[in-house]
Amino acid sequence: MTPLVPLRTFLEVHRSRSISRAAVSLGITQPAASAHIRTLEQQLGRPLFRRHARGVEATPAGDELAAAIGAGLDGLEATFSALRARAEAVVGTVRLAGPVEFLRARMVEPLARLTAAGLSVRVTLGGRDVIYRALREGAVDLAVTASRPGERGLGFAKIGEERLVPVAAPAWAARTLGDGAALSAALAAPAVAYDEDLSLLRRYLEAARLSADALKAAAVAPNLRMVRDLVEAGCGWSVLPDYLVEDALGARRLRRLDEGRTRVTNALYLAWPKAALRHPRVSYTRERLLEALA
Repeated sequence: MTPLVPLRTFLEVHRSRSISRAAVSLGITQPAASAHIRTLEQQLGRPLFRRHARGVEATPAGDELAAAIGAGLDGLEATFSALRARAEAVVGTVRLAGPVEFLRARMVEPLARLTAAGLSVRVTLGGRDVIYRALREGAVDLAVTASRPGERGLGFAKIGEERLVPVAAPAWAARTLGDGAALSAALAAPAVAYDEDLSLLRRYLEAARLSADALKAAAVAPNLRMVRDLVEAGCGWSVLPDYLVEDALGARRLRRLDEGRTRVTNALYLAWPKAALRHPRVSYTRERLLEALA
């Protein structure tokens, strides 16, 4: 008989690098998880993990087994979970993480539909570090991120792109940059940034093949809506996602500094711990969000 239960335990241990964390994720005891691993090792006649103080490390045989069964077992569980979600009422709590700006701009209506379907929703707001830590620790079921997940325990799907736009207040641009108000002239002018690394500004300038050596921040605020508001107030120029500046551009509270000549985008992803898809509420939520954000 194929040992499906021990295989699922094995895969969770392989991804989390910890028998205790795998046991918590699966809702079983640590001795039971250890027994599942021993069963497989006895059947295969070789060790699958090396134990150490911080957890476990897969042997070459463990890595080979994980690569062979991972996608198939994940697919079976996701299919079974989706069928259960269609056959019975979807109930429980779904935990979602993501950047506050995107969730407010694009996720309010999809989340409202989930609550109307009977689910309870809990939202964690934060940047990259908060999002990946929550996914890694199993504190959330799904997350929106602007970076492509690379950890082996995470599944993901691309849900779209955000276009980055360099903007400034019209009066500030005319006064500081002159009549042309060109992006090249803004490089030596004060900027408003999301973080101390000026990451969005540097990403845009790199794509536009402009030097970021002279960049300096007049203000740093870890909230893109506040960055936009500071730019509108004349604190400097910045680079922001298109969905945050569309209204301000239409109302002429902001103006573009690139005239649309350079197209720079960030890919957006919906990510989830692969083991979470065994729960019908998570499988159902993932499918609804992918439909809404497609």
